[in-house]
Amino acid sequence: MSKVEDFLTKEEEQEIVEAIRVAEENTSGEIRVHIEKTSSKAHFDRALEVFHQLRMNETHLKNGVLFYFAVADKGFAICGDKGINDLVTDDFWDCTKDIMVNHFKSGNFKQGIVDGVLNAGEQLKKYFPSFEGDTNELSNEISKG
Repeated sequence: MSKVEDFLTKEEEQEIVEAIRVAEENTSGEIRVHIEKTSSKAHFDRALEVFHQLRMNETHLKNGVLFYFAVADKGFAICGDKGINDLVTDDFWDCTKDIMVNHFKSGNFKQGIVDGVLNAGEQLKKYFPSFEGDTNELSNEISKG
């Protein structure tokens, strides 16, 4: 499966958007998902590009997280902003990646993304709990390239 449009159904996309909403309920962190066909760059490098294109680096607390997917390459990356990276260990996202990879191996991409997003929300609330007056700074919709 290499086409972005064929990667997830509309219903699966809505389940992911809902997972983002739920994950962000208890954290001031901001989560986005971006899907594209392929990248000529290393997936993490491309994820950083997309992170800036989506203006995720402009959140108040620098606590945005991007889940990036290159479907034809069968690759993905998770990148967090400076506010997160300054507080967490280098292997912070490993448990989230492991949860996702276990689902991906069986072809269950939607559930892997949903569980990854929900786990990220749980991890983020330890460092960035929600607070009164916290607003959703970034769209929860899936972006595509």
